[in-house]
Amino acid sequence: MDFRLGKKRWILIFCILSSAIFLSLLVWRPNYIEETVEALTLDYRFRVRDIISKPNLSGEVLIIAIDDRSLNEFGRWPWRRTLIAGLVRKIMDLNPKVFAVDLFFPESESEESDRALGEALRSYKEKVVLGTAFNVPVVEKSREDKVVPDQIIDSAFLRINELKKIDPIDADRVFITVPQIGEGIITGHIYSHSDYDGKLRWEVLYLRYGDEYFPSLALQAARLSLGLPLNEMIIMGNRGIEVGGRLFIPTDQRGRMIINYLGREGTFKFISASDVLKNMVRKEEIENRTVLLGTSAIATYDLKNTPLSANMSGVEKNATVVQNILGSEFLEKSKGYVEILVLILTGLTMGIVLPRLSAIMAAVFSSVFLLVYIVAVQLFFSFIGLWVNFIYPAANIMTISIVVTVVKYFFEEKRAKEIRFMFSSYVSPKIVEELINNPEKAKLGGERKIVTVLFSDIRGFTSISERKVPEEVVEMLNEYFTEMTNIIFKWDGTLDKFVGDEIMAFWGAPAEQPDHAELAVRCALNMTDRLSEMQEKWMREGKEILDCGIGINTGEVIIGNIGATGKKMDYTVIGDHVNLAARVEKLTRDYNAKIILTEFTISHLNTLIRKNIIGHCELKELDTVKVKGKEKEVKIYELKGLRHGEAPL
Repeated sequence: MDFRLGKKRWILIFCILSSAIFLSLLVWRPNYIEETVEALTLDYRFRVRDIISKPNLSGEVLIIAIDDRSLNEFGRWPWRRTLIAGLVRKIMDLNPKVFAVDLFFPESESEESDRALGEALRSYKEKVVLGTAFNVPVVEKSREDKVVPDQIIDSAFLRINELKKIDPIDADRVFITVPQIGEGIITGHIYSHSDYDGKLRWEVLYLRYGDEYFPSLALQAARLSLGLPLNEMIIMGNRGIEVGGRLFIPTDQRGRMIINYLGREGTFKFISASDVLKNMVRKEEIENRTVLLGTSAIATYDLKNTPLSANMSGVEKNATVVQNILGSEFLEKSKGYVEILVLILTGLTMGIVLPRLSAIMAAVFSSVFLLVYIVAVQLFFSFIGLWVNFIYPAANIMTISIVVTVVKYFFEEKRAKEIRFMFSSYVSPKIVEELINNPEKAKLGGERKIVTVLFSDIRGFTSISERKVPEEVVEMLNEYFTEMTNIIFKWDGTLDKFVGDEIMAFWGAPAEQPDHAELAVRCALNMTDRLSEMQEKWMREGKEILDCGIGINTGEVIIGNIGATGKKMDYTVIGDHVNLAARVEKLTRDYNAKIILTEFTISHLNTLIRKNIIGHCELKELDTVKVKGKEKEVKIYELKGLRHGEAPL
């Protein structure tokens, strides 16, 4: 099996397997991951949306806050209930549409003060919602029959559809408001539950106590603001809550709604309670608006950690929920269809595309893939209000990218080392880099290919070596071979081997070289020119003068790694055309020629010769010869380099 094919197959299998694992996690949705890592990505989506498409407030909801200034002017918290009663009457005199009291009175202060506050609230009870506290245990307990206090029974949901599909949050205790205050007033629970990281992202729109389901303070306030009776608010299984037949609030099966935070703390209009008490608020600021009364002073400790703020007051959180409901500004968690599609496409697309790319390009492709998903997720959130799961598809993309890139880098580095080790002694650094960048060109197995082969041999070397001591012979050869090898590499040739005083090189492999004949000819001319310069130098130094003959032939050969597997392998060419090049080189002595080409090489140079592209040379037909091992005769040509200014022939 081809290695690259095998690698592609295993990468595809890994991509599919990784996608399947994250698909399983998506279906399972472990709470810890959902409420920490995934929830953290939601926070960033809020922050980006706050920049690119900040929501606008209708002004329908406002807050009267018992703030630090109120405490400075009217005394520390908690205030006397007679003072709060006075505040309630002053607020109601300004004619709000709904008045939600985000305060809790579980203990009696005094019969007189309790009655004063209760009478103030009951005077406007059609508009008032009062907060009630429930205790929800950290560890869920087995359900027991609980008696629901008469004081709050009239605040429970009257209609529930698909009851078996919901899994509500169960409270084990209720702390009712002092009867003198809360009797006869609609209530809403003020329970809230943070995620694992301590941030409040969900509004519990209803919870269960005994066999009854109680709406939240914000939900009750929104219902009253819409002018709807309690029986027109219906729990619709695990899908959400229908309000008045025209508004649907999406929830999860636990009755929770994602809070669509509209900004940091202070986003809503705040009116200081001290200003109301001092009659400094105009009626038009309050009239026909949904008003929430709560605390914002630091000393009251009612601060929430939200995606956009670490110190948002609880009353502003409730105001946000009321605004979400009245403005139908809901966020909905994706059912998973988009994420499933992305995971499947990720596995298949990356499994098919990445094996075809280099390690660097694979990393770039994966980064772009991830960036596109990040942008898509943000756009879904900002403009559609859809919370698409980010962590599983993104983690899948990153996992595939990292593993595939590392694997490809490892194998490409390994292959690059093999190619560099294999070819660095054969070809120029330029060709080595080309083979590393395009390893498919470095076919090490045998193949048939048309190449141009060059043989160069030192004339009379045997007699020279007999006259000289071995050290001098080696020194001369090394100097000669070094210069000739540099020229072969300069012309992008592949150095096949040294055989004694003979050099064998070829062009056209391992990298594709359509102009292989031209490169070989230019290299031969360069070699003879350089040898002439070296001969002048040797003459001045009084050394032995070396001369050489060069034979060049072009034709189809068998090329590849040839030798004993695991012992000694050489990347070389074999075949009749290789032998012909060697025979032609021997003829240089008989015809006293420096360079001889065969007619096969000439046929590859005809176009260049006609266009006079190979200049400063003379090409002359020498003879038609029958060389050893060949049945047919072959035309041979002498190639000479000319001095500058001489006309080429």
